Amino acid sequence: MAKIDEEKLSEAYNRALALEKAGEIDAAVKAYEEVLEIDPEDHGGAAVRIASLGRGETPSRASDAYVETLFDQHAEDFEDILVEQLGYAVPVIVRQRLQELGLGPFKRMLDLGCGTGLTGGTLRDMVDDITGIDLSENMVEIAHEKDLYDTLYVAEVEDFLEDNDEELFDLVTATDVLPYLGALEPLFFGVSENLALNGIFAFSSETMGEDVPYKVGPHQRFVHAQTYIRERLAATGFEVLEVTDINVRMQDGEPSPGHLVIAQLKTLN
Repeated sequence: MAKIDEEKLSEAYNRALALEKAGEIDAAVKAYEEVLEIDPEDHGGAAVRIASLGRGETPSRASDAYVETLFDQHAEDFEDILVEQLGYAVPVIVRQRLQELGLGPFKRMLDLGCGTGLTGGTLRDMVDDITGIDLSENMVEIAHEKDLYDTLYVAEVEDFLEDNDEELFDLVTATDVLPYLGALEPLFFGVSENLALNGIFAFSSETMGEDVPYKVGPHQRFVHAQTYIRERLAATGFEVLEVTDINVRMQDGEPSPGHLVIAQLKTLN
C-alpha cells in the first residue's frame, strides 16, 4: 500500500470542509475528490460527504477505514457524546419493545456494532450468552473492560456474518449499524444465516421519504425508505413483528426521526 501524504491529505480535506461550510458545493466536491485520490481507502469519509451534498453516486456503504477511524477517535468519550449530548436511547427502547412483545429470555445474542457495550449492558439480564462485534478496536477494548460480553470480536459485521460457523443465535441486535450501510441485502442475508428459526432481529434505522431505497443524509449517515427495509426483510425470510417510530438521536438540536424494527426469521435460507 502506497504511503499517504498526510500533509497533502490534511490540506485537501480541510479545504473541502471550508468550501462546504461556505456553500461552495462544486468546489467542495472537487476537493473531496482530491482527498479520495490521495487516500483511496477513504479514512475521512469523503465519499459519503460527496453523496450527502447530492453529487456523485451513492456508495453502497461507508468505507471500513472511515468507520474504524471515526469510532477509534471517539471511543473514550463515545458514551458521553452519544447518550448525554445526543440523547441516544435506542438500547433502552429495544429492551422495552422486546418485553412488551413478550420476547425472551434468550440463549445466545449477537450484538452487531456493539461499540462500548450500551446494548449488551441493557439486555445482559435477558440473555445467557452475548457475542459482540465491532470494527473499532478501541471500542471493543472498552467493552471488554466492562465484562458484559462472553465473546468479543474486532470485525466488520458483514464479513463476520459471512464467515461465522458457530452455533446459531436466537437474538441479533444492530442498534447503530444501518446509518453506515446503504444497501441492506448483505446485512439482512447474513443475519438470516446466523439466526435460528423464529429468532429475533432488532435494529434501528434513520428514515427518509420513499423516492429512493436509501441515500446519505445531511449528516453523512445513511437513511432508508421503510418500504425498502420491509422488502429486503421479506426477501431474506423475515416477518416484521413491529415497527416503532423513534427519535434515533439529536443532531444539531433537531431530532433524527427513525424506526425500531423487530423482525422474526420465518424461513431458513
